[in-house]
Amino acid sequence: MDVHPRTSRRRVLQFGAAALPLAALGSTALPASLARTASAAETGTLRMPAETDRHVRTYMAWPALSSVWETGLGAVRRDIAEVAHAISRYEPVVVLARPGQVAEARYQCGQGAYYGIQVIDIPNDDLWIRDFGPTFVVAPGAIAGVDTNFNGWGKAGTAYAQPFAHDAAAARTLLAEYEVNRIRAGFVGEGGSLETDGEGTLLATVSSMVNANRNPGMSQDRVEQAMKAALGIDKVIWVPGLAGQDITDCHIDCLARFISPGRVILDRPGPGVDKRWVAVYEETKRALQSATDAHGRRLAITELPGPDRREIRGRGEEFLSSYTNYYTANGAVIAPQFGDGPADGVARAILQAAYPGHRVEQLAIDGIASGGGGIHCATQSHPALPLAV
Repeated sequence: MDVHPRTSRRRVLQFGAAALPLAALGSTALPASLARTASAAETGTLRMPAETDRHVRTYMAWPALSSVWETGLGAVRRDIAEVAHAISRYEPVVVLARPGQVAEARYQCGQGAYYGIQVIDIPNDDLWIRDFGPTFVVAPGAIAGVDTNFNGWGKAGTAYAQPFAHDAAAARTLLAEYEVNRIRAGFVGEGGSLETDGEGTLLATVSSMVNANRNPGMSQDRVEQAMKAALGIDKVIWVPGLAGQDITDCHIDCLARFISPGRVILDRPGPGVDKRWVAVYEETKRALQSATDAHGRRLAITELPGPDRREIRGRGEEFLSSYTNYYTANGAVIAPQFGDGPADGVARAILQAAYPGHRVEQLAIDGIASGGGGIHCATQSHPALPLAV
């Protein structure tokens, strides 16, 4: 069995010309019940950074289970390798894989990479590392990883249920591997349910966070306080979302994303989309139009129209045709394309205008999208350590 050994801290420092120094140690876990009366910036609290901040690397995960993907497993693995190849042209990529699958993952991911893609033997169940991996928080001279207590999206006992024991342990294992301190959040959630501007404002859906399948008995205010404490957030902008219509209960990262502080991209459903999701878009737009961020700014909204569901390659109710589920790497935006040529082109142009300092690359990810997720769902960034002041 060809299993790549765990990489030492020294070898990680040598990995890839663009790799940045490893995270500093010594961060302090914040109690979920902490009452926050001053901003994170004022107190020096660890804070969730913007995805556009510099990364050390990107984490991904090799889909492990044929029982989940059935005949689509080969296609989704090819998509994961293609996404890893694209990102590796801008920053190092580390892929988690089960020990018995490391050799195959290394073979598929090792082709077409610029910096090189490292595969490490950390057991996992599925590819959605955005949700089960650590969410990083930083401050000048310090970094930690928040474990959001992944519970399989609260879907035990439902038609969406799938194995998640390895995924639930992966955040702890990955943080130990890279010697980053772990904060255990005072709530249950997923990284895809957390979208920040890096300046203390968080977007989240009520449907995915204030839900008895994650946080039973917790009020919206209590969930909000726990999120603020763990992530260094000053203000949460809540949008309603929609529970029960997909495995995530409507994650924010398929719906609305921060371009930069005060600027948001909003997913606008294209022709052929279920009317329930059109209503979600309309409710979200109203919520964002009436909101202010942690600094009192009104939000400038850029709409990102989705493709025509009748023109895309993918089929099925679960197929995620959202351009909004893109990933920002160092100097690049890695976004999907779905086969509706005009809509794909419009999405590329909008994203390029929104991120003028980045190169937009579009990939066909029909295998991943068939599982209800996208490129953002399949990636997690490890931010660079901010300089001490």
